[in-house]
Amino acid sequence: MELVRYCKALSDETRVRLVHLLMRHELNVGEIVRALDMGQSRVSRHLKILLDAGLLDVRRDGLWAFYSAVEKGHARAFMDGAAQMFPDEPQLLDDLERAEAILHERVVSTREFFDTVAPEWERLSRDMLGSLHLPEKLSERVGRCSVAADLGCGPGDLLQRLADHCREVIGVDNSPRMLDMARTRFQGREDVSLRIGELTHLPLRDEEAEVVVISLVLHHLSDPAQAVAEACRVLRPGGRLVLAEFDRHGVEEMRDAYGDLRLGIDRGELRRWMEAAGFATPVMTEYEVNKGLTVLIYESVKK
Repeated sequence: MELVRYCKALSDETRVRLVHLLMRHELNVGEIVRALDMGQSRVSRHLKILLDAGLLDVRRDGLWAFYSAVEKGHARAFMDGAAQMFPDEPQLLDDLERAEAILHERVVSTREFFDTVAPEWERLSRDMLGSLHLPEKLSERVGRCSVAADLGCGPGDLLQRLADHCREVIGVDNSPRMLDMARTRFQGREDVSLRIGELTHLPLRDEEAEVVVISLVLHHLSDPAQAVAEACRVLRPGGRLVLAEFDRHGVEEMRDAYGDLRLGIDRGELRRWMEAAGFATPVMTEYEVNKGLTVLIYESVKK
């Protein structure tokens, strides 16, 4: 019986702590070990029990594995019911606080990486994309519009093209050094607004943009689905999303060389995030680039 299996799986304090944590965040084993402050062998044993019971999912990403609570079905309903008792447990709140600090370290690490590589970004992009002129491909899809936002704008290569045929452009990035380079490029331009911020919590008003572009950014984020939802929030009804992302791959060197958190994003998963956020089913175009990678460009409209 499912109920008996679920109850047995949660009949241990460590597994309760794991479920509480993984209902809120997707974490790898090392991060879970740090959040719960216990040995890896112990954590791995309890993760296996929860996986076998059907309460957890695991996402394989190259050599890494990320764990999270299942999102639907009887197992999720069971955990949602048990979760009503979670908030009163101080130890569970301590676990969550440590996990959130670990996730913040991811954000800081990504920001520091891009601050460091900002002067070399043009070369790194060329090494990665080869003959694909991605800013050109994206700007062609944007066309003329009133307000376009480039989320994760970097030094402003795409913004430069968008500014040529949009009345106003907004660039958002979390790297101060990247934005400094963009400010130098657009000094004195009143039609270009540069804003520092995270893609999961955008410094834009609801429905502020007519077109949003996200170019090769989601694989750097801990919660890319939230970034897609934020893009939908800042778009006007009928507004367009143009999104470039690597298809899922196994090139581990991308983690060190380009600061990637994910080895691309599965196209089916990205479509589901877009539709869940409020976008129509996207149209997709594929481009083969260097290192055996594939860049996918998605185009969709906010419903």
